[in-house]
Amino acid sequence: MELAEAKQKFIEAWGKLGSEWGINRTMAQVHALLLISPEALTTEQVMEQLQISRGNANMTLRDLINWGLVEKQHRSGERKEYFYAEKDVWYIARQVAKERKRRELEPVLKLLNQLQAVEGDEQDPEYKTFKTSVTDINKLATNVDKTLETMLKAEENWFFGSIFKLFK
Repeated sequence: MELAEAKQKFIEAWGKLGSEWGINRTMAQVHALLLISPEALTTEQVMEQLQISRGNANMTLRDLINWGLVEKQHRSGERKEYFYAEKDVWYIARQVAKERKRRELEPVLKLLNQLQAVEGDEQDPEYKTFKTSVTDINKLATNVDKTLETMLKAEENWFFGSIFKLFK
């Protein structure tokens, strides 16, 4: 397989993986392109290589910057903006986890905490079932939140060493 074909396969696979993780496919493909590019790319280069519109490229690059996965760079004497993706996969994993936690888990935890305050008759089976379900889901979500916090604070070697100990 030639490099060009391998790069295209990687970009497609990263896009598919991203969409399975709840990230827009184009966003994941732009990230993949920048991830495997040794130099920062312009919006035009991203558009050309992925065959996407300027609006799509601009919106996607802005989202990647907001996720902390891409940085905008300027070169002296040039008006163009360049975009560079962090290459450290541990950093990428932590950033994605951090953003998903902020966007998805934290709002659910807030809602579950509010729902636990619901009042009702302890003898009512509907109330008891609701209260038990919400409490159990809240416990699970809280444990997931604590695990993510540990991962976000951890160094790569410590984290994977701890995971491997669980499987021994």
